[in-house]
Amino acid sequence: MLEEVERWLSRRSWSAAERPLDRMLAAKHRTGTTVSVVLPALDEEATVGAIVATIRRELMTDAVPLVDELVVVDSGSRDRTAEVAAAAGARVVHRDAILPRVPALPGKGEVLWRSLLVTSGDVVCFVDADLKDFDAGFVSGIVGPLLTDPDVAFVKAMYDRPLGATAGQGGRVTELVARPLLNLHWPQLAGVVQPLGGEYAARRSLLERLPFPVGYGVELALLVDALHTVGLDALAQVDVGVRKHRHQDGQALGRMAAAIYRTAQLRLSRGHLVRPELTQFVRGEHGFVPRTYAVDTEERPPMRDIEEYAVHRAA
Repeated sequence: MLEEVERWLSRRSWSAAERPLDRMLAAKHRTGTTVSVVLPALDEEATVGAIVATIRRELMTDAVPLVDELVVVDSGSRDRTAEVAAAAGARVVHRDAILPRVPALPGKGEVLWRSLLVTSGDVVCFVDADLKDFDAGFVSGIVGPLLTDPDVAFVKAMYDRPLGATAGQGGRVTELVARPLLNLHWPQLAGVVQPLGGEYAARRSLLERLPFPVGYGVELALLVDALHTVGLDALAQVDVGVRKHRHQDGQALGRMAAAIYRTAQLRLSRGHLVRPELTQFVRGEHGFVPRTYAVDTEERPPMRDIEEYAVHRAA
C-alpha cells in the first residue's frame, strides 16, 4: 500500500460514533448547510418503509433536524414501493417524471443522476432501499464529516457485509472485480473498504460536475472521478457497523461485474470495447443455453451541463 494511502487511512477513516449528533447539528446550524437523502428504489416495498420511517423519526424532528429533505426516486416498481414510501413520510418521485425530454434508461445510476434535479440540499446522501435492520447512523455517519470538515467532499460508508449467516462473505463483486481493479489502476483508492457500497454522501458542488454511468458502474465511476476531481484528501470513509440487504444470484453478479469492468475500462482509455456484451449460460432441457446481455455503456453528462438543472438551481 502506498504511504500516501496509509496516511489517508489514519486521517480520513472514522467511526460513526466519533461525531455525536449535537456536534453535527451545531456545525450544520453554523454553516447553514442543507442535507438531502435520496433512496433509489425498484420493487423494495418490503424494506423502503422502515428506512424512511427511521430517518424521519431520528433525523428529521424539531429536536434533531439533521436531514432537510427525504426523497425516494422510484425507477418503475411493479409492487407497492411508492405507496409504502409515501405512507412512511418520503416525497416520492417517479424516475420518468424527472427531465422528461431525455428518455429514461434502466439502471441505478440513471436514478441517482436524475435525483439531483429534484433535490436541493448542499449535501446529497444516497442510501440503497433494500437495507434490512436499518440504522440512522448509515445517514448521520456519512453526512457528519461533510458538516464538520470543509475539506471533505465525498464520504463512503464502510461496514461488515455478511452473506446470509456467514460473516464477512458479502461484497463478492467488490472482492473479485472492483478491489483488484482499484489496486492495480488507482492505487490511491486501495484504502477504500467498500468502494461499491450504495451508501455515500457528497457535496452537490462535486456531484454536479461528475458524469454518471446509468447502471451498476455508477459507484466505481463516482469514486474514481471524485479522486481525479478533488484529490484523495477530500475523500473519506466512516464505519457504520453491519450492512444487511437482499443478495443477488451469481448471474446477476456477473452482469454487475461486466458493467463495473466496462466503467473502469472507459476511464482507463476512454476508448470503446468491440463487443460490450456478456454471454452467460443456464441449463435448459437440452443442455446449456446461452443468454447474452448488453453491458451498460451509457453515461449521463455532468448535471451542471443540463439546462433544466440551471433553472432548477436558480429557482
